[in-house]
Amino acid sequence: MADSDIKALTENLPGEEFETTALATPPPLSEATVAIVTTASLHHPDQDDFDPMDTSYRVLDGSRRDYVTGHWSPNFDGAGFAYDMNTVFPLDRLEELADRGVIGRVADQHMADAGNQFDLSTIRMDSGPAGATWLREQGVDVVLLTPV
Repeated sequence: MADSDIKALTENLPGEEFETTALATPPPLSEATVAIVTTASLHHPDQDDFDPMDTSYRVLDGSRRDYVTGHWSPNFDGAGFAYDMNTVFPLDRLEELADRGVIGRVADQHMADAGNQFDLSTIRMDSGPAGATWLREQGVDVVLLTPV
């Protein structure tokens, strides 16, 4: 399926509207713990790959560099990730920011979802809130979202 076909199928999907918006006030970035949340379907080789319609998430260990992308969409070009993981998972850049004191610290663990989903209700009502809760439990103050 071509990119233009995907755009045509999704161009009229309604955006979400919420009666209330949850808002947390993070500490200053220089004191914040930052994690990455990516939709690049990343996982470690010893974790299950993402199957089509898989709305769960994977926990990524920030001390490892053996990330694999399981993105199965024909519209995803994995060349950038193959060349430099930081194009979709900028962990090295976050560590540089922490070393310079721009951010407080980089979280030990991060989170990945499969971004090529059409039925978002499970993510919105189940795995999304569960992932956000897990991030908060890990002491994460701020997330860097890398939509792919």
